[in-house]
Amino acid sequence: MDHPASAGIKLTALSHGGGCGCKIAPAVLSEILRNVSHLPAPAALLVGKETSDDAAVYQLNDSQALIATTDFFMPVVDDPYDFGRIAATNAISDVYAMGGTPIMALALVGMPIDKLPTDVIAKILEGGESICAEAGIPVAGGHTIDSVEPIYGLVVLGLVHPDRIKKNSSAQPGDKLILGKPLGVGVLSAAVKKGRLDPAGYRELIACTTKLNTPGRLLADVSGVHALTDVTGFGLLGHLLELCRSTGLGARLAMERVPLLPHAASLAADGMVTGASARNWDSYGHEVDLSNSVTPIQRALLTDPQTSGGLLVSCTPATVDEILDVFRREGFAQAGVIGEMAAGPARIAVA
Repeated sequence: MDHPASAGIKLTALSHGGGCGCKIAPAVLSEILRNVSHLPAPAALLVGKETSDDAAVYQLNDSQALIATTDFFMPVVDDPYDFGRIAATNAISDVYAMGGTPIMALALVGMPIDKLPTDVIAKILEGGESICAEAGIPVAGGHTIDSVEPIYGLVVLGLVHPDRIKKNSSAQPGDKLILGKPLGVGVLSAAVKKGRLDPAGYRELIACTTKLNTPGRLLADVSGVHALTDVTGFGLLGHLLELCRSTGLGARLAMERVPLLPHAASLAADGMVTGASARNWDSYGHEVDLSNSVTPIQRALLTDPQTSGGLLVSCTPATVDEILDVFRREGFAQAGVIGEMAAGPARIAVA
């Protein structure tokens, strides 16, 4: 969509990175956190930092637990309204990835006031509020600063029954892995920044990154769903490795079954690959076994940073059809089985 406020403004030119590609590389993040003290956690804190889950969860009573998460980043597209929509969808996703229902949000806004007109900034916030309205939640407040680069995101709170929380650490051997959205967001975003993405490709990018991961709250009620996360800045391999490490299990992926955005492979072959993809591989490639049939372009797509990416589900084989039916009803036509969890060391084998 084209908004008058965006005329002549290239948001992506004002930032050194964009979307979840802005994330600190996994290896660097691990080094940073290694020396951070871990204070004793209260018993009511059901999910904290230990398992690299998508959000913190604090038990309120026998039937309610509070989910708390935050996510923000720099522009992944130039249109301010679309940037706001993408950032909000991405932030709300972490509540769905815990099996929860969002209840409210707070806006996090950092903008270069000397470079961006106020109407452009207002369009970013308007885009974010439009997605919150789709999710049925208010933006109840927030915080703003004058920053060097444009930054926008949300704090999101949600609720879940304490017995239905979906964590990273509960996958089991033999579980099937289902991916809800196609990969390639980072590649298409790189093409946007280089002026190489056509209007049809842009529409595909926006449709994917502004689609709320609503199946997550429905999957909370499916007992056969053992683990749930969403695929964002560390790429499919990075977030699957978080499941593997949390459970002490391995995983097998079938490359030909991994859904991709249209033209993602051809754009990657033309050099539209983010620097974050290479940083991701450098961080965890030693934990991944690639067969000779996996090409460098396919490897780049498996490590491609996803902004507002899809849910990754670990479930019993018997519940696959039920789960896929949930995805289909919620409008996720490309959701499908891409592999399985397996006994063994915490590694991923890709064939």
